[in-house]
Amino acid sequence: MNKNVLRNLSYGVYVVSTLCDKKSTGCIANSAMQVTHDTIAVSINHENFTNECIKKTGRFAISILGVDVNDNIIPVFGFTSGRDRDKFVNVETKKINGLDVISDSTGYVICEVVDKMETETHTIFLGKITDGDTLKEQIPMSYAYYHKVKKGNSPKTAPTFIEDTPKQENNDGKPRYKCKICGYIYEGDLTQEPDDYVCPLCKQGKDKFIRI
Repeated sequence: MNKNVLRNLSYGVYVVSTLCDKKSTGCIANSAMQVTHDTIAVSINHENFTNECIKKTGRFAISILGVDVNDNIIPVFGFTSGRDRDKFVNVETKKINGLDVISDSTGYVICEVVDKMETETHTIFLGKITDGDTLKEQIPMSYAYYHKVKKGNSPKTAPTFIEDTPKQENNDGKPRYKCKICGYIYEGDLTQEPDDYVCPLCKQGKDKFIRI
């Protein structure tokens, strides 16, 4: 099977947030959909701290990210764990019904969990919409835009994660480097970048890149 065909399905890019012991946590999700007029489904990997926190609180918020979202949002919420850090430090948020939503988003939806289904790797939470509003006039980011324009990969815990097998070099013969953390592909001679160069997606240093 050619798994790349799955990239033709339409996805957005979201931050799903919740609470754990009265502290906010959250993660990037790209599988969220409205299944009825008042119900939304989100898919969260079993390994994500956000998963266990939603199960404890029975509530979550979805912040809908736009194409102009701050560059730090996706790296922090997609490639770090809430078990190890407070992801909301230095992130502007709005407190809506006790949950933090991302201010730099096109809008948000607040949900109460009414049901859930377990798969081998993910929990699908069904949430009844209790609140929602628009925030910024931005074009909502699609996963295709994130993948093709921003050259980002899904976290390994995402439902849409596909392991890339890039070619050794471009058609013009230039070398390519891959970030071991988030999968970002750098095209060109990375050794010519300054020592303080960081990955534009996950903000890791040059030492996290390997030549491919």
